[in-house]
Amino acid sequence: MKFTVIGGGPVGCLISILLARRGHEVEVYERRADPRSNPPEAGRSINLALAARGMRALSEAGVLDALRPHMVPMPGRQLHLSDGSEAFSPYGQFEGEVNQSISRAELTRQLVIAAGRQPGIRLNFRQRCLGMTSAGALGMHDEDAGRTWQLVAERVIGADGAGSALRKALAAAGHVEASNELLDHDYKELTIPPVDGRSALGVREALHIWPRHNFMLIALPNADHSFTATLFMPRTGAVSFEALAAPGAARSFFEREFPDALALMPEFEAEFAAHPQGVLGTVRCSPWNLGERLVLLGDAAHAIVPFHGQGLNCGLEDCRILDALLADGEPEPFRRFSQVRRPDADAIAEMSLDNYAEMRDAVADPRHQVQRRLELMLERRHPGRFIPRYAMVMFHDRIPYSTALSRGRVQQQLLDRLVPAGTRDAAFLDGLDWRQADALVREQLEPIAG
Repeated sequence: MKFTVIGGGPVGCLISILLARRGHEVEVYERRADPRSNPPEAGRSINLALAARGMRALSEAGVLDALRPHMVPMPGRQLHLSDGSEAFSPYGQFEGEVNQSISRAELTRQLVIAAGRQPGIRLNFRQRCLGMTSAGALGMHDEDAGRTWQLVAERVIGADGAGSALRKALAAAGHVEASNELLDHDYKELTIPPVDGRSALGVREALHIWPRHNFMLIALPNADHSFTATLFMPRTGAVSFEALAAPGAARSFFEREFPDALALMPEFEAEFAAHPQGVLGTVRCSPWNLGERLVLLGDAAHAIVPFHGQGLNCGLEDCRILDALLADGEPEPFRRFSQVRRPDADAIAEMSLDNYAEMRDAVADPRHQVQRRLELMLERRHPGRFIPRYAMVMFHDRIPYSTALSRGRVQQQLLDRLVPAGTRDAAFLDGLDWRQADALVREQLEPIAG
C-alpha cells in the first residue's frame, strides 16, 4: 500500500518510518529545506521534553538509540524564585521518572536521517502543500522551481503542523469543523551559552523555571551545555511584549525580574531584537479524517500549548496508535483513529493549559508545595491506586490522557480536602490523619493498570 505524507517534521518522519518498516511505500513532502544539509530556523524551537509516550513510539520505530547522544536528562525543576533563592523540585520519586530535553532541530534532523535510510521512503523537500482541490487532488508548490502542480494520492496523512494547509482546506470545504484558540501570551527564545565548555547554570540536568505569576522564563538544557531559554508573557498590557518594545525596556525588565539569567546571556539585546515573537494556541478539529482517503495527526489535528511538554509526545503517540490500527487490519483505520484518539487529545489540551498556571504561579505557592509532597507520600502508600497526574501524563505510557485528566480531578479534590487553604509549612503533614487519608484514597480511586 502507498501512503503520501504531507509534512517531514518529527511526526511525519516517524509515521513514515513505522509504515515503511511494515512494507508500505511512503512518499513524504516537506515545505522546508532538507535539515541534513541546511541550518535550522533561529528562535523558533522551544526545546522539547521527551517523555514516556514519545520515547515508546521512537523505540518501536527503532530510532531511539540514535537520539540518546542528543538528549539531556531532566529529573525535576530548578526553581529561581523572586527573592533570589533556588529550589529543586523532582518530577517523581521512582527510577526512570525523568524527562529528556532535546533540541527540536536536532530531533528533526535525526529523524530525517533515519527516514532517508529506511527502504520504501522517498523524501521531497521544498514542496509546499497549498491545500486540496475540489476534485480531491493536493495542490503543491515547488519552492525551488517556482511552479504549482497537482498531486493525486490515494491515502494521505496530514502531518503539516499547527498551520496545516490540509486542515484549513478540509474546513473551508465543510468536511471538518476546526478552530484555533490563541492564548493571549506569546513567547520569545533566548540563549544561555556554555562557559568554557560547561553549563553556565549551576544545575545542568533540570528544567529551570523563573515563575513570576503572570509571566515566566524557562530554560532547557542542550547536549552542548547551552540552554534554550524561553520567555512567556502577555502579548499586550502593562507587563507584556508590547511594553518591552521601547528601547532599553527589555534589558531593564530582565535586570529587575531575571538578573541571574540576564548575566548569562551575552547576546541578549541582539537575540531579543532578532528572534521572532511566537504565538501559542490550541487547535481543535472534528473529525480528523476524510473517509479513508485522508487523516490528520499531530499538531495538524490537535496542536496544544507547550506547558505540559506533551505536544510532541502526543504527536509521536498518534503515530504509534495509527500504525497499530493499520497493522491490526482495522477496516476503517482513519475513521477509527479519529474516533478513539480525540478524547485523549482534548484531555491533554486542557491539562496543558492548566500546567501553564502551575508553572508560572503555583510552583511557588506554599500550599501547592505541601500538596505535591503529600502526593508522593500517597503514591508510596497506595501504589497503582494513587498516581500523581503529572506522573500519569509523563511517565505512564499506557494510561490514556483522558484517564489522567479524570483521575487527576478526583485526586486534586482529595488533596484540597486534606491540605486546607492557608497551609504554608510541610510540617503540617506530620500531624496528618493518615487513617482518613488512606480511607479517602481507597473509597475514591480504583487500582489502575499502567
